[in-house]
Amino acid sequence: MTNEQIEQLLMQQLNANEIHIQGQDAHYTAIIVSNELAKLTRIKQQQAVYAPLMDKFSDGSIHALSIRVFSAEKWQRERALNGF
Repeated sequence: MTNEQIEQLLMQQLNANEIHIQGQDAHYTAIIVSNELAKLTRIKQQQAVYAPLMDKFSDGSIHALSIRVFSAEKWQRERALNGF
């Protein structure tokens, strides 16, 4: 599974401004910029992100996914401070 394929699956299902996927060998990190998701608890964020990918976890295409969710405002600060 490519980073771009995961981005596409998530963009189709989530109301996100931006999605960035990094990783390989079934271990990925997702950075999701969404004011809507940022308002949810971490557990609800994970459930929302995992839901469109469940079949990929089941077939082993994705083994691990680390999720970071930012509001648009916090993402701008994060990018400025950490050079994303």
